[in-house]
Amino acid sequence: MEVWQKINYLLEERNLSKQEFALKLLSLEPKLKRTDEVPSLQTILGYLYGKRELKIELVPYISEVLGVSEQELFSYDIEYATENNIRYSKEAREILDLLNYTPKPTIQHIMKTLRNYKKLYQESINEIK
Repeated sequence: MEVWQKINYLLEERNLSKQEFALKLLSLEPKLKRTDEVPSLQTILGYLYGKRELKIELVPYISEVLGVSEQELFSYDIEYATENNIRYSKEAREILDLLNYTPKPTIQHIMKTLRNYKKLYQESINEIK
């Protein structure tokens, strides 16, 4: 998943349109190093549609608008979802974070339950074939 795709996924999670995001980003007045000017609305939309190469100097501003760390835009944490639960990626990341506070017996119970779901899924796939 490309960075611009992750940004769009996060926009979808936050129910923000590309236009709203671009306007919030512009309100922070980020300056491009090459021109020392704020990018245009069209330039930002070009980033969001993957038609322009995202400028690295915009990353801190983008992460501020989205409320995520800069590293999250480049990490694979956003990609924990699979074709089975693509809409639950945000929840999957939250679960991963909450596991730090979970007692071991509860983790073992969760693992057993998830293994059962995996087994059921695999059995249903095999039945279809």
